Amino acid sequence: MQETVLSIHELSKNYGRIRAVDKLSLEVQEGSIFGILGPNGSGKTTTLGIILSVIKPSGGSFSWFGKVPSKQDRKHIGAILEVPVFYPYISGENNLKIIANIKGCSYETIPEVLKTMDLTGRRKSKFRTYSLGMKQRLAIAAALLGNPKVLILDEPTNGLDPQGIAEVRKLIIEIAKRGITIIMASHLLDEVQKICSHVVILDKGRNIFTGKVADMINASAHIEVGADDMNALEDELRKNDNITSIEKDKLIMLVKVKEGYDSAQLNKYLLSKGINLTHLNTKKKSLENYFLELLSEK
Repeated sequence: MQETVLSIHELSKNYGRIRAVDKLSLEVQEGSIFGILGPNGSGKTTTLGIILSVIKPSGGSFSWFGKVPSKQDRKHIGAILEVPVFYPYISGENNLKIIANIKGCSYETIPEVLKTMDLTGRRKSKFRTYSLGMKQRLAIAAALLGNPKVLILDEPTNGLDPQGIAEVRKLIIEIAKRGITIIMASHLLDEVQKICSHVVILDKGRNIFTGKVADMINASAHIEVGADDMNALEDELRKNDNITSIEKDKLIMLVKVKEGYDSAQLNKYLLSKGINLTHLNTKKKSLENYFLELLSEK
């Protein structure tokens, strides 16, 4: 059974009249890549600041590894909350030694994290000579010092070019394969869809959806159907209790069905009613479309 790494219960944070986090509740399971998704100002960074004990909440509670947060548990969490500060005129390797001293951990894992982040060949180079992507990878390497159980990343691909984004994305997935739980805040829907196993969508500090990314996309799927006699098709569709909505779109109909009911079952049903389909296709919405739909409903 998977351990609950992080549990948040009705967490709130007020800045005067502004409520940055509004009674947020969620759980993060061991081994997941958990995305915190939302537009700018949705409360992502504030939430991360609270669970890292950098920001004091106005209400609610959270726990790490089933316990009240402590300094000892904090040692099991690596994080990049803001733009990391490194010394520009010393090497990447020596920058990591300084951070290891601050964290109180040994230098033993430095070669390993440099290798993981594909920086071994540039470990002796001065930090100022690094590209933006290399600087971000060094920041993740710093967060990995001390072999944390959890890695927290705030907008890890922000400002990177497409190649840098792809590199960081690949490395995050590789880190997760080692059993490290990753919590990642982002406003980039495409990155969350490609990286994360689970997601919470925030809007004005509120949880408007939590679940598996794959389930969300599957749940938002439509089945496209078409027939020579569209009126007869529509009549039979409306008699089917497994269909939750029907939308006409030019020469086809977009049908939303209950969970567990698929296109094969729908086709079999229509054949039994004498309807031969000329068009049948399952169309899954992107995370972006689903995200925008959720926001528009609020």
